[in-house]
Amino acid sequence: MTELVTEKPADDQEGKPTSASRITLSHIMTSVDTNLLGTVHGGVIMKLVDDAAGAVAGRHSGGPAVTASMDEMVFLEPVRIGDLVHVRAQVNWTGRSSMEVGVRVLAERWNESSPAQQVGSAYLVFAAVDEQGTPRRVPPVVPETERDQRRYQEAQIRRTHRLARRRAIKELRERRAAEGLDDA
Repeated sequence: MTELVTEKPADDQEGKPTSASRITLSHIMTSVDTNLLGTVHGGVIMKLVDDAAGAVAGRHSGGPAVTASMDEMVFLEPVRIGDLVHVRAQVNWTGRSSMEVGVRVLAERWNESSPAQQVGSAYLVFAAVDEQGTPRRVPPVVPETERDQRRYQEAQIRRTHRLARRRAIKELRERRAAEGLDDA
């Protein structure tokens, strides 16, 4: 099991609590957001997810941050014209210059009085950069609740899997190239 790491980094950079950068972005879906099936296009939802996650990453890191990857974008229910979509995002984990941002997408149906229901979720990795695009250090995230601690630990597991997958793919490509099987 992955343990929660709460020690300060070597440069004694002050940590920020998860609540310091948490946001909700809300948007009413219109006909311009729909696909050929008449539901909101997944790409529209993905853009809202990236926008919210980018705002959280920039707020947490105190400056520009760029999307490095998007993991596990899950669409649970269709979103329709008129739905009020809420995109909630927070920093789950931080490394030296990278941050994992968890995003939850909820929709309130325009013609129902029921509470918003979850329609999607995603995990994104952002890298904090300076004016030249060079990675820069980010403050550590400080989990505040048991839920934040669980998200932090799960994010460490996802990071381990991302790095292992990247390493395995690189090794496979190098092996195929060495065997003359590089299909560029």
